[in-house]
Amino acid sequence: MILPLADWPQERERAVEISGGPDPILRTPFRIGEASTAALAAVGLAAADLWELRTGRRQEIAVDARQAAASLRSGHYLKLNGSAVSPERNAVMGFYPAKNGRWSYVHANFPNHRAAALGVLGVPEDREAVRRAVAKWDALELEEAIIAAKGAGGMVRTMAEWAQHPQAAAVTSLPLMEIVRIGDSPPEKLPGGDRPLSGIRVLDLTRVLAGPTCARTLAEHGADVLKITAAHLPSLGYQEHDTGHGKLSAHLDLREKRDVEILRGLAREADVFAQGYRPGTLADRGFSPEALIKLRPGIVCVSLSAFGHVGPWASRRGFDTVVQAVSGIASRQGELFPGAAPGPQFYPVSAIDYLTGYLMAFGAMVALARRAREGGSWLVRISLAQTGRWLLGRGEVPEAALKDVPKDFTPAELERWSMTSDTPDGRLQHLAPVVRLSETPPRWSRPSVPLGHNEPVWPAR
Repeated sequence: MILPLADWPQERERAVEISGGPDPILRTPFRIGEASTAALAAVGLAAADLWELRTGRRQEIAVDARQAAASLRSGHYLKLNGSAVSPERNAVMGFYPAKNGRWSYVHANFPNHRAAALGVLGVPEDREAVRRAVAKWDALELEEAIIAAKGAGGMVRTMAEWAQHPQAAAVTSLPLMEIVRIGDSPPEKLPGGDRPLSGIRVLDLTRVLAGPTCARTLAEHGADVLKITAAHLPSLGYQEHDTGHGKLSAHLDLREKRDVEILRGLAREADVFAQGYRPGTLADRGFSPEALIKLRPGIVCVSLSAFGHVGPWASRRGFDTVVQAVSGIASRQGELFPGAAPGPQFYPVSAIDYLTGYLMAFGAMVALARRAREGGSWLVRISLAQTGRWLLGRGEVPEAALKDVPKDFTPAELERWSMTSDTPDGRLQHLAPVVRLSETPPRWSRPSVPLGHNEPVWPAR
């Protein structure tokens, strides 16, 4: 289902050597090993295609399924100066029983979303107070109230209930991802260099996990990535240690005209513009795909949303955990792997986030290859909900096979898959790239840096 997006036959998968064994790999019924292997194999094939375009030479590609699954929670395996970097969620974030036996998910990791939920509930930042308040609400009414307050979360649904929802129907009408030509421009030869994406410039205006994983993946194949964020935007600093490998990072405040002009200048010299805001959010600043292709004909626009660009929830905020809650994933996980308390559970990875990031990177590379061969400006468009649907569409591991599944990988495996980088914050131990390429092994030429660490300028090609 991935390779046809590039107009490639499915048999092309056979060019990738797969090792590591089948699902279940961790404690979830969902085929996270199979899905992550498929997504990363597609990334490897796209990188190899660009390399062949440059040199005429093919290369061997390999993916280990267990290592691929580990990459779906790479933030759990960070050590800075020998101490673990905590990925713990805010204590208020989680599932709560509501009226009539329903459950509600309150997303509260970011301070603005936490404040929105607490404001609706009328309680302080205390889990017990939130529990008492949610118990008085109808879960659907609470979902709508929190969304109206510019928060995030939702009523927990079963898969059957989600299948009947208008937004599920809208997502079903879409392919896994779109790679579409949206403008004309002459073919552009790939810049010189010794890696698949050497000389390719990527503007990364994404946040949290999925979009930043896309840009991190492009960086590991040689792209120059410049992450753009702003000091006033809420962030979880530890995530940059996970998704910041290979990137420069600069602050621009798009409320300021001067900074908007700086970003326009950067976009004129970019090859890829990746954004992960809700559909239309950047349009009033002049950075819609339609505006970007006029500013820089031949640009590849990569656009991520939570629930897709069509349907009643097209403009709704969402995260991996929100999609899990509303689409039946958390309900099913809780049935098969109950927690300390009854109710829905998250799967033990951030599968939708990281898978979406890998798919975005695949789409961007396919679009760059098309630009080189036939020209044009391109749009790569995907949502977390589309990826979630694809993951569920792979089916579940039979329940009989879910007994005695380990909680984690062995220390020997994690050590073999890890590397260290010297960052401005100290010595960082983290997972290495998963895909193995025989001629251009993926690597990051820059360490992760704090947000805003660099000036908003492109490095020399």
